[in-house]
Amino acid sequence: MEDKLVTLAIRTFQRAQMIKSVLDENGIETVIHNLNLEQPEMAVGVRVRIKESDLPRALKIVEEMESAWEQEPAIGSNDTPQVLIPVDLTDLVPKATDFGFHFADVLGAEVVFLHVYFSPAFTISSNNELSTYSISDSELLRRIISSANAEIEILTKQIHGRIAKGELPNIPFRFEMKEGVPEEQIQEYCKKNNPVLVVMGTHGKKQTNELIGSVTAEVMETCTTPVFAVPVLMSMQTPDDIKRIAFLTNFDQKDLIAIDRAISIFGSENIELYFIHASDKNQAWSEVILGGIKSYFASHYPKLLTNFALLNANDSPELLNTYMADHQINVLAFNTRRRNLFARLFNPSLAYKMVLHSDTPLFVTHV
Repeated sequence: MEDKLVTLAIRTFQRAQMIKSVLDENGIETVIHNLNLEQPEMAVGVRVRIKESDLPRALKIVEEMESAWEQEPAIGSNDTPQVLIPVDLTDLVPKATDFGFHFADVLGAEVVFLHVYFSPAFTISSNNELSTYSISDSELLRRIISSANAEIEILTKQIHGRIAKGELPNIPFRFEMKEGVPEEQIQEYCKKNNPVLVVMGTHGKKQTNELIGSVTAEVMETCTTPVFAVPVLMSMQTPDDIKRIAFLTNFDQKDLIAIDRAISIFGSENIELYFIHASDKNQAWSEVILGGIKSYFASHYPKLLTNFALLNANDSPELLNTYMADHQINVLAFNTRRRNLFARLFNPSLAYKMVLHSDTPLFVTHV
């Protein structure tokens, strides 16, 4: 039986070529395909494809490469704290702006909008050869950038107008544009500039399940910056509506640090915090530990109302959604561990599942 090709990763053309070169050197036949087969000149990224039998070895090689890229020294950071709001100018999530400005005001930060556009500079023929940059490609790229700049100008005027009306806090903001794959550029920006928070929009339950998945979920899994995901269809209208926050805990000491980080952003006054431990094992000892966590925060945050619950399931979006609806939870927060490429491909995390199956805002940290 013929060994079928499988998608190993989706990356920018330049990054995909680097991966292909290393895999070829290790005797792994690699093919690069455009992500957009109908309009290859407008591809956001390209697929790195290999034989299915080579997948275990290729995953290990790529994981080592990406770890090396992540360990490259960061290029300084701005003195002014930043709240980063990645935006797709063709599919805006207005509430992301509202919540981004609110958190920036609380944290004494400026707002940076990041728009990532694709470049038609590289097109790939069916025999995997890189074509040259044509005049039509150059003109298309000019139009893409020109259109994005026009949209940014409109949005800038709208935001200034909302600030003048008092709808948004009067804090500095600016736009930046980068070429490439959104999740890569967001991670790269966070690495270089160390924003205090990333606020991203998501379509929640209505979102279509793409080949690799939501950009928001990918950023949550791989970015070290805390991420606040704002679903389009969430019931909350303003940040003042945040009254109840549920925090998923696995009884790890790092969870305490993550909860402290959440409280510093959301505040402790007028907030009710629910500690949830989801497991397929119902152990009495879990109740003891949850009680201890509750006592800890009662002494450190006396104004913070706390509750705890044990859910008889593990990583279940449906069960969590039911619990949050019954208790009118406004935000689901949890600490997640950075996982390797193999785990992200074959065992989607809770962050990924909740982004696609929940209309409740998510706050995710990496501690």
